Amino acid sequence: MSLTTYYTATSLDGFIADEHHSLEWLLRQDQDEAGPLNYDEFFARIGALVMGSATYEWVVRHENGTWPFQLPAWVMTSRDLPQVDGDVRFARGDVRAVHDEMTAAAGDKNLWIVGGGDLAGQFADTGLLDEIITYVAPVTLGRGAPLLPRRLDLRLEELAQNKAFACARYSVGPPRGSH
Repeated sequence: MSLTTYYTATSLDGFIADEHHSLEWLLRQDQDEAGPLNYDEFFARIGALVMGSATYEWVVRHENGTWPFQLPAWVMTSRDLPQVDGDVRFARGDVRAVHDEMTAAAGDKNLWIVGGGDLAGQFADTGLLDEIITYVAPVTLGRGAPLLPRRLDLRLEELAQNKAFACARYSVGPPRGSH
């Protein structure tokens, strides 16, 4: 059974991007590319991914108009966005239908919620978010895009240091109101 994971980085005060949608604060942090909870090992287990429109625009801009992923990707958006070369599918509405499509496309691999925080929250609201892996950077931003603007019950499964980062993996409890 595949896992749906929100794998991301955050500032110490809980933001995944600053108020200008920049990740400059993150990209200058020191990390061991082969260290604990590292991206390459995580990504090797991914078969499909989903992101919001702001994340999509950042990725396309950061990659100079090219698409860096060689696997099916969904972009949740309520507006028209430019198409890039690659397996990118635009979607609207309830994340459950997208989750079903992602699961079918991923085969026996896992699903990655790239960002943003509200999108991860929508998956959590429907009981479709299994875990959160986060790198906590030693910087505060004061404002920006929140890590996860929801109340969730989490259980710490793994905790490590990767040079400048505190890294944690949490399992997600049942959605609020369910028993």
